Amino acid sequence: MPASRRRWSPRKRARAFRLAQYALLVVAVVAVALAIDWENVGTNFFNTDAIAAIAPQLPRAFLNTITYTAAGFAVGLSLGTALALMRMSSVALYRWIAVVYIEFFRGIPALLVVISFGYAVPIAFGVNIPSVTTKAALALGLVSAAYIAETLRAGLQAVPKGQVEAARSLGMSHGRTLRQVVIPQAFRIVLPPMTNEVILLTKDTSLVFLLGLAVSQYDLTKIGRDALNSAQGGLTPLFLIGACYLLITLPLGQLARYLEKRTGARSRS
Repeated sequence: MPASRRRWSPRKRARAFRLAQYALLVVAVVAVALAIDWENVGTNFFNTDAIAAIAPQLPRAFLNTITYTAAGFAVGLSLGTALALMRMSSVALYRWIAVVYIEFFRGIPALLVVISFGYAVPIAFGVNIPSVTTKAALALGLVSAAYIAETLRAGLQAVPKGQVEAARSLGMSHGRTLRQVVIPQAFRIVLPPMTNEVILLTKDTSLVFLLGLAVSQYDLTKIGRDALNSAQGGLTPLFLIGACYLLITLPLGQLARYLEKRTGARSRS
């Protein structure tokens, strides 16, 4: 075999291919950096006056966004747990109700549900829900429950049947077995995807402004939208609001990955 072919072993070829990819990536980044008008970027995305104008409103809006997320998740988790159990029930009517609910709320945009709770529900039922947090919790929770129900159903089905049979053999009732054996283990199994659902729910709070908010009820999206409409600072408000959402979602993403690794390591052991 020629010496030149021996030098290009599979490992060396793979390393050369990786180096070529890195070089191509560097060239692409440099080309994009040279093509950007950095002066306009600074004016439109990093306008200090625009940042200073909305900065005092951000702490309350940040807290409101977290509040709407937590309230929506509480409703979604409660209703989603009930739907997951109905989905697995031996009673056909319960299964049918759960399937219809899940397919309906997974098939329509969350935007329509939020608008419905802002306008259609009060007209249809003649009720007035004064609390924006309650409206947001119900609207976002109803949509979230459909996804949480399917996630929980997968977790319930993943619990080993032997543990259920062991619990029943000890004289535990079906309901007690669910409460003390099946559901706790299912929740541990679905923690990573459930964290991802919280991330999606956090982003869905950007629709709450459609309910009509007082100044003290503004969420992050409402702050950015009003600041953008004022035509001051270009796109700086949207850039800043996006960074605030990242402050919420990035730690949740890290938590989901940590829980996923921990769950995987536990299942292997």
